[in-house]
Amino acid sequence: MVDNNVLSEAVHTQFGDDILSIEESYGMLDFIVTKNIIIDLLSWLKQHDTFKFNFLTSLCGVHYPDKENHELSVVYHLYSMTNNVRIRIHTFLPITKPEIPTVTHLYPTANWMERETFDFFGILFKGHPNLKIILNVEDMDYHPMLKQYPLVDNTRTDKDDKYFGR
Repeated sequence: MVDNNVLSEAVHTQFGDDILSIEESYGMLDFIVTKNIIIDLLSWLKQHDTFKFNFLTSLCGVHYPDKENHELSVVYHLYSMTNNVRIRIHTFLPITKPEIPTVTHLYPTANWMERETFDFFGILFKGHPNLKIILNVEDMDYHPMLKQYPLVDNTRTDKDDKYFGR
């Protein structure tokens, strides 16, 4: 059985200073790592004799507009079917150069997840076999999940109080 303490110690021993922090929430470990080890870390976790994180459950992007040089994050949710253990791996990217290597060669399920993350956040997955827009219109020149636009459109008249008897 894989214990969170054993897993976090093994990852920290293997990757050292590239592990920025290890947190636990609701029994699930969160590893915050530098982007330069993402392929090595995921490969190691997948091929490890004990851990066997053989399934990429989810891959998504997050936008933190107030974190300078760490505005974008890619989050990998891994699952070990053998051990029934789930973990999250976070890595951060500057919005000025939102590039990270693809993991499609490790986890084929990453193919569409990376496309969706590119589509909505503009994160470029280097080496992806067919990185293109899949959900938005092709001529869209922005990424809708980036928090770069006001939440309320002040030009809308249907939100005027006079239409609601106020």
